[in-house]
Amino acid sequence: MYTQERTAMSNLVVGGPVAVNSYDNAIVAALVENRPVMLVHAFNGGYLRPAELVDSSHDKGVKLATALDPATKEAKGHLWYITPAGFFGQRPLYFLESAAGQVSPPAAASQAVPASGGALQADPGRGDDGVPKPQRRRITVHQDAPKSTADTVQVGLPDKVGDKWRGKNGAPEDTQLWVVTVTPWGGITFVPITHPDAILGFKDHEVKADGEVRLTYNWGGDFTGTVINTFYPRLPNEWSVPYHHVFT
Repeated sequence: MYTQERTAMSNLVVGGPVAVNSYDNAIVAALVENRPVMLVHAFNGGYLRPAELVDSSHDKGVKLATALDPATKEAKGHLWYITPAGFFGQRPLYFLESAAGQVSPPAAASQAVPASGGALQADPGRGDDGVPKPQRRRITVHQDAPKSTADTVQVGLPDKVGDKWRGKNGAPEDTQLWVVTVTPWGGITFVPITHPDAILGFKDHEVKADGEVRLTYNWGGDFTGTVINTFYPRLPNEWSVPYHHVFT
């Protein structure tokens, strides 16, 4: 792939150095410290947000918003976690998880308990501080993307998204695993492992307000968003800082 051929992927590892430019603090915070960041597009400064912010929504997609309205900010719909999720070969994989609609399991849920039907509910796991891990909705891609005209992205839990948004290899989260690639311009782009010749893009290749997120074939090209969609992670406290184009 174009971006991967130009990037030293060995530098992009959890706990290791990341070879990027002045945006590296936010990238390191997102990848290593697992802090929520804004994913701001290089072309128009818009940011990614789930189409639906409530935790009960699992069949809606993602859009590029250009105004940070109070409802989105209050619901943390502008924030994303880039969560480590294992490796594909030597390349680390990540989940793209929304902070909107996050559900924190109670402490009692840290141990498997019988569900209403008698089956055991899975232990959600615990963080380093011993607190049960929250449930966050993840960006998941359609099995047939980008060939299908269906909505190729949904934001939901693995067992809640539609059938065509579930893994084909036995693991429900197959379609939710991403390679995070640092671009030659210091931003990041996202490659789904189920479609390694595609990247996170937009419907009709248009970067515009409320543009719907899709997968698009990665043909190379310019970085303005028509083909290679370059995002710059921004820490939440940096949102008030005037946004500048990377080449100004």
